[in-house]
Amino acid sequence: MKKIYKIAVISDKESWINPYLCCFVQQLQNKGYEVFRGYEFDKKNSYDFVFLLSYSQIIMKEDLERNRHNLVVHESDLPKGKGWSPLTWQILEGKSNCVITLFEADQKVDNGKIYLQKIMNFVGNELIDELREIQARYTIEMCIEFICNYENIVRSARTQVGTATYYPRRTPRDSELNVHKTIEEQFNLLRVVDNEKYPAYFYMYGQKYIIKISKV
Repeated sequence: MKKIYKIAVISDKESWINPYLCCFVQQLQNKGYEVFRGYEFDKKNSYDFVFLLSYSQIIMKEDLERNRHNLVVHESDLPKGKGWSPLTWQILEGKSNCVITLFEADQKVDNGKIYLQKIMNFVGNELIDELREIQARYTIEMCIEFICNYENIVRSARTQVGTATYYPRRTPRDSELNVHKTIEEQFNLLRVVDNEKYPAYFYMYGQKYIIKISKV
């Protein structure tokens, strides 16, 4: 008999992933699961699975313990690449294959047991919207796989091993282009800028100029 899990899907209210999570929630509901969708961690109710996707708030231990599992998806080969915007930083490093990890949340940042890992492959010409679409697709696929194969996946969970590395939080200042470098040299930076929220820019003759990029 199919188990009917109680599930919560939580993200930041302004997150880029929210449009994709609408489809994720619909898929779960179509499978008959009870689903709560919110932008704040639910401290009143308990769930089998809480998916914390693109959610930046720190959650206290006693609140995490209300649920059977609190799950995070992070775009790096943990414990390497903890912290902020790991996919963006790796694209800037010139990587075309990036690990994505589903793991158990705990009070330490990106520190819990690893349940699933996959590799995202990129051609090298994707811009931010395409990168996000791929990231969202892998994220949702891993969450669904965890639910469908829950018992087997939990049995094979492993602790993180190795030296941790950390990425800092990105700011609009990280979108500045170097006028002395070529477009080719800075193409990966152009790939990861957001034309509206943090567009690429440069300074010339005391004036700031903005550059927006799109495919034709």
